[in-house]
Amino acid sequence: MGQRRQVVIPRDILEGLKLREGDFVAFSRQANGVLVKPKRLVDPDDVLTPAEAKKVRHGMEQIKAGRFKLWQDVKHELGR
Repeated sequence: MGQRRQVVIPRDILEGLKLREGDFVAFSRQANGVLVKPKRLVDPDDVLTPAEAKKVRHGMEQIKAGRFKLWQDVKHELGR
């Protein structure tokens, strides 16, 4: 353990867990030590469907092409 309480995890364990620099991990105390598990910040069930992903890509293309309106302009046009 280093001065900043950093721990080096062996490469084979990192690769087995598919961990990379910057990933989050969760620690839990066990009777005989500490369990380290990858912590996913995105729920695996909370992903876009292919149709939703297509809509997002289309929207991003429109933004890149400059075909969008600012919300304040839309509100102004609606008289709000």
